[in-house]
Amino acid sequence: MPTCTLHPLPYLADPADYFARIRKAPGAVLLDSARPSAERGRYDLLSAWPVQSLVPEAGERGEAYLQRLRASLEHLGRAELPETVELPFAGGLIGYLSYDFGRRLEQLPEIAVDDLGLEDAHLGLYAWALISDHKRTQSQLVFHPSLAEAERQRLIALFEGPATNEQAHFSLQAPMRGDISAEDYRQAFDRVQQYIHAGDCYQINLTQRFRAPCQGDPWHAYQALRQACPTPYSGFQLLADGSALLSFSPERFIQVSAGQVETRPIKGTRPRSADTAEDVRNGAELLASKKDRAENLMIVDLLRNDLGRTCEIGSVKVPELFSLESYPNVHHLVSSVTGRLAADKDALDLIAGSFPGGSITGAPKIRAMQIIDELEPSRRALYCGSLLYVDVRGEMDSSIAIRSLLVKNGQVYCWGGGAVVADSDWQAEYEESITKVKVLLRTLQWL
Repeated sequence: MPTCTLHPLPYLADPADYFARIRKAPGAVLLDSARPSAERGRYDLLSAWPVQSLVPEAGERGEAYLQRLRASLEHLGRAELPETVELPFAGGLIGYLSYDFGRRLEQLPEIAVDDLGLEDAHLGLYAWALISDHKRTQSQLVFHPSLAEAERQRLIALFEGPATNEQAHFSLQAPMRGDISAEDYRQAFDRVQQYIHAGDCYQINLTQRFRAPCQGDPWHAYQALRQACPTPYSGFQLLADGSALLSFSPERFIQVSAGQVETRPIKGTRPRSADTAEDVRNGAELLASKKDRAENLMIVDLLRNDLGRTCEIGSVKVPELFSLESYPNVHHLVSSVTGRLAADKDALDLIAGSFPGGSITGAPKIRAMQIIDELEPSRRALYCGSLLYVDVRGEMDSSIAIRSLLVKNGQVYCWGGGAVVADSDWQAEYEESITKVKVLLRTLQWL
């Protein structure tokens, strides 16, 4: 089996210095743990200059696109890392699947307006990556065996050379505003309640979108937002048309490591408080909330079913239920569902059977997605999709792209949402959708 070669670099806990050297290069992408001390924040991964860029073709179904991704990995060629080296990526695919990629996997209505024109997916095939391991405090270049020696030397010189000191600026030209009013939200909420009572569904994730005109470099915005809201599944991706994806997600979608599968759904939220006693009360209240635990359990059951399509029979377990995770802006209720990948399945089969994540649709999933398309006026684009990598060994990790922004055509967009169930209160849900992204909106306003 061909083996990747490694080249050590000075360890950096913050990937900004290294990424600044490539951020304007074609296909520049950063998957950023942003919380190096966190249990699920061990690695940063960045790359650029992909061998190939893959977007869905007009009318192409999701399974056909995933098969093209699979073929691209085979074309690059399987490779291993040196013995004793523990890194997540040996060359392969990095990029995003938008929420609307789900339309290519399921038959859904087309009511919500596609006013952003974002590709449903965009993944690059990369023959190298710079990976920082925060557990071992190491940064190193990883070269797939197919990468030419001249390109290896160019990359070594680039990252061993002087840092880039270019100044970047980003600013809003007006405050961030919601696309819908509180009354519009209430009417959509009431319609969800009607569907719940009619038996169509028992949970719907209802979202609103915020936007503002902007100018400047999205990378500057990313750095400021990362400092204000560090989360373990952050990421930045530059697209060919100059658009940029900025994500600060706390939620893992699916990880595959040595055939073991894990998904970590978030369902249940309370705001943080500067008052320590109140903050502790908020966390304790969330842990004790029957409503939030019920919402979480609904999604755990949904994801057990989703993973069961691709995992060995009897291997799907729930080792962690209703854990409290705290971030700068909110407390979350988080569970874990695990399984063992079936021998005749791979990570892309998991995507086909599980995308989009159940925690951001509702249950049952397909009916929830149909209702979302009816009640949300515009498509979600990146929001509730996924940033991910899939490497040539079959390893994968992916996020649920919540707390995410899209900068496109002089506008910045951000989404906030939450689960609506039978006993939800519309005002509380409306405020929660704002609370989740308030730190992002406020930080952008201060730039």
